[in-house]
Amino acid sequence: MSYKINNAKNALHGFFLSIATTVAEPSTILPLIVHHFSSNLILVGLFVSLLRGGAIVVQLFAAFYAQSYQQVMPYLRIVFFFRFFSWFMIGFAIFWVGDSNKTLTLWLIGIGLFFFSFSAGFGGIYFKEIIAKVFAPEQRGRTMANKQFFSSLAALLSGSVTGVILETFEAPMNYAYLFMISAFLMLIGLFAFATIDEPIKTNVTEKEESFLLFIRNAYLLFKKDQRLRLQIAVSLLGYSFLLSLPFIILKAKATFELTGWLVGGFITIQMIGSMLGNLFLWKRFGEKYVKMMESAYLLIIITVFIAIFADNPLTYGLIFLLFGVAVDGFRNADMNLILEIAPEAKRPIYVAIHSTLTSVGLFFSIPGGFILQYFGYTVLYCATLILLILGFFTTRKLKRLNVL
Repeated sequence: MSYKINNAKNALHGFFLSIATTVAEPSTILPLIVHHFSSNLILVGLFVSLLRGGAIVVQLFAAFYAQSYQQVMPYLRIVFFFRFFSWFMIGFAIFWVGDSNKTLTLWLIGIGLFFFSFSAGFGGIYFKEIIAKVFAPEQRGRTMANKQFFSSLAALLSGSVTGVILETFEAPMNYAYLFMISAFLMLIGLFAFATIDEPIKTNVTEKEESFLLFIRNAYLLFKKDQRLRLQIAVSLLGYSFLLSLPFIILKAKATFELTGWLVGGFITIQMIGSMLGNLFLWKRFGEKYVKMMESAYLLIIITVFIAIFADNPLTYGLIFLLFGVAVDGFRNADMNLILEIAPEAKRPIYVAIHSTLTSVGLFFSIPGGFILQYFGYTVLYCATLILLILGFFTTRKLKRLNVL
């Protein structure tokens, strides 16, 4: 089994998936799309959550079956088809309905985002299982850093093209074109990962007689494993940056003239930060995933602090640059920490428990919208900082206890 070949396929998956999903980037494009059809800030937070949070309802159900599978790639390929189809249909809905019925368009976008995210609930379990099977522990951090590097490179290219399309075509047709074209680019990356030769797993767990019994056993496992509980707390608090992230671009829009070129530029800058972080920082941590998480927390805290005082495009450029560096470090550490502590036979269960509980954080943009609607940006940013600082000290506890 060749590391180079599997690493290349993993990188291609990240590259083309990133090209596609950058058109709905939660910190820039998606808030602007939703804001075009509705001025309700709470809806902005809701739709950002739909993009990421639909998976929460199915991950335990997926793990219930996946724990007994010797191979999961056949099921992942089905997931890939549904992700492509739902993404394309979002663009088609905007093209077909658009401004003629803004409420209906929002409903169709929301349904598409939910199914795109919903299918990821199954896909996330299968994807992590395959990564754990085809890459050794010391290779996982490198391959994910490589994948994130090429994802950022793709998003950088996509950000430039996005800026051109936003300036060339009128809204909402520009959004429709972005989704429909990017769906077919996504398909290339999905095909690349789907060709990975997955080894057969012999150490599997026999599936329980019922899903309710599985839930009971998962709960008992959660109560028993202190390492798992502490790591879930670290990951969940880390997602508190989503309280503020979707609304930073709206604050910029209210502060100065936000052109399509600037939006594309901010995406590009964020992706440059991601590339720099993966190339020069995160892959150099090796297997020290707790230190990686700690460093990511510090960078996100600094970024949100800067956002409190930002009032010009240069400062916002710095914010998106630092977010690009920090968020990829958080994601890399978050995934690898759970794979490190999970026993092979129970890996799908550990991943599902962790993903299900931490996925609550993907909905943080909804209370973020409420806070912004009624209390303003300063209160929103301060609330985010408080949770991030708490998460940082929780990470230090993970380090002191020498959990890993």
